[in-house]
Amino acid sequence: MTVIDSYPDIGVYDTFPKLLALHGREHPDDIWLREKDFGIWISHRFGAVAERVRHMALGLVALGVARGDVVALLGDNRPEWLMGEIATHALGGLSLGIYRDALAEEVAYLITYADVAVIFAEDEEQVDKLLALEDKIPTVRHIVYSDPRGIRKYDDPRLVSLKALEEKGREVEAGDAGAYERMMNAGKGSDVAILCTTSGTTSHPKLAMLTGGSLLKHCRAYLNMDPRGPQDEYVSVLQMPWIMEQIYAFGQALISRMKVNFVEEQETLMADMREIGPTFVLFAPRVWEQIAADVRSRIMDASAFKKSMFDLGMKLGLKALDEGKRSPLADFILFRALRDRLGFSNLKSAATGGAALGPDTFRFFLALGVPMRQLYGQTELLGAYTLHEAGDVDFDTVGKPFEGVEIRIDDPDPNGLGEVVTRHGNMFTGYFRNEAETAKSFAEEGWMRTGDAGYFNERGHLVVIDRVRDMAKTASGDRFSPQYIENKLKFSPYVAEAVVLGDGRDSLAALICIRFSIVSKWAEKQRIAFTTYTDLSSKPEVIALLKKEVEEVNKTLAEKQRIGRFLLLYKELDADDGELTRTRKVRRGVINERYGTIIDAMYAGEPIIDVDTTITFQDGTKQRVKTKLNVIELDTHAADSDAKRRAA
Repeated sequence: MTVIDSYPDIGVYDTFPKLLALHGREHPDDIWLREKDFGIWISHRFGAVAERVRHMALGLVALGVARGDVVALLGDNRPEWLMGEIATHALGGLSLGIYRDALAEEVAYLITYADVAVIFAEDEEQVDKLLALEDKIPTVRHIVYSDPRGIRKYDDPRLVSLKALEEKGREVEAGDAGAYERMMNAGKGSDVAILCTTSGTTSHPKLAMLTGGSLLKHCRAYLNMDPRGPQDEYVSVLQMPWIMEQIYAFGQALISRMKVNFVEEQETLMADMREIGPTFVLFAPRVWEQIAADVRSRIMDASAFKKSMFDLGMKLGLKALDEGKRSPLADFILFRALRDRLGFSNLKSAATGGAALGPDTFRFFLALGVPMRQLYGQTELLGAYTLHEAGDVDFDTVGKPFEGVEIRIDDPDPNGLGEVVTRHGNMFTGYFRNEAETAKSFAEEGWMRTGDAGYFNERGHLVVIDRVRDMAKTASGDRFSPQYIENKLKFSPYVAEAVVLGDGRDSLAALICIRFSIVSKWAEKQRIAFTTYTDLSSKPEVIALLKKEVEEVNKTLAEKQRIGRFLLLYKELDADDGELTRTRKVRRGVINERYGTIIDAMYAGEPIIDVDTTITFQDGTKQRVKTKLNVIELDTHAADSDAKRRAA
């Protein structure tokens, strides 16, 4: 019997609570969740988790939460978040995850829009965020906190500790032993269970309504392509509100019984990963880019011998990859030890999604021996619905569709490039309280417009280029994908973010943000004195360093797609400033508006641009920034000359 044959019947166990109750009965002593606290891994077994969820659900009922009410969750990835969400579904409520780093006004918008009745807040930081909103969140009757440190001094009547909530649940159970079973069994897979925020690249996020049954069916289709079981280990890194973390940490974990691990802090991620030795990971492209940059940063500090071994290993590994093979020598001298150092030794499958991952970064990890797979999807379509199959990985594509998924390309150009339009049987039921946007998203007969431009290659893989609205043309009519070029730039360890410009212009330009942690280390080794990010990014030596990186990228691009000028921005792009989404996608409209004067000056040919502005930090403090931005002009024909010289 295969692992897939052992999965529960999700036609019968069609909700998260029902699956958890099943495992609590049949596998009570099996470890399901682990979290690291004060350096110690703490295990939570199915039986104990099921019991706590039962008491939390009954406790919510005691607080007055009824079927159809919305319960929000705010905090880090922790077992208590997972339990709180399943408890909400058990009583027929709708869960709404809010990103832990959301600003107060974002939190207030979501809470008031959804009429949130109760909110789970992890600790003092999140409780403070809610209490500071005062009368801006009038629907919130109770705030349930799990970490009591620093909160005992508060006297707000809405505050309830998680311990007290579970005690209320025990009291309800003592008076009516069958209350939870009746309540849980009344739930159906067709009930809306999750309000999942969309990425919101243009405005406030919309709330996609997802049913528990559809999510589980979609997870089952995913597991057919990438199976896992109770022996597998998953590390939960991406924030819980994101649809793919709902798929992995909830749906797939409840079907397959794979173990879900929660790291202590984001800063301890790599060390904790090494201790767990996961078999499956899912990271956003920004995480993969950061890991690749960190590896190259460490090599900067290595001895000459180690640098030469790294360069040789990468050369052999990439050459073998291009030939469809693995290099045993590269594995021996470099990759085996590097995989162990990163905690990747036991990986069976490693996925990336949420945005495009640059092909150079993808090739780096494939050469390293990481079994990378690109996935593609949208919140409304239950996350991923395409994936590379094992042994059929192409870093320029997002793989093939799951069983039962239909994809077509609308309005294709002569090369087959058009809008990706999709449908399958497990899609969202619409946007919460927003029928107009729901109608706008659908083409006809259940087909949903993704807003992405793509095509199918000769192998049947879907290739996604960029957002349709972001596909651009120069003034001379040459088409280009800003995202494709940006991803190439971000393979450099010195580049954290890049925004490529040029729509309707005579040439391409770029705004580049340096990766401060690595550029600062480079500057220290070069004995370059600096104070702040702004100061470092304006140093002539740093500008020269980044110029070389951009020129290297230009060599890999067609002449019409090369960057003709760039500047180093005086600050990092920030989700708190609305410049990025919470999943780190660029909000191009915001960039064009906020930096419009700088962009116009670049294209006007000004070599130096004066900046006098104010930056607001997350804690509310402000800092005035006065600096000069150097516009660097590049010869876009030089790349052709270099290529000809190498060929000669």
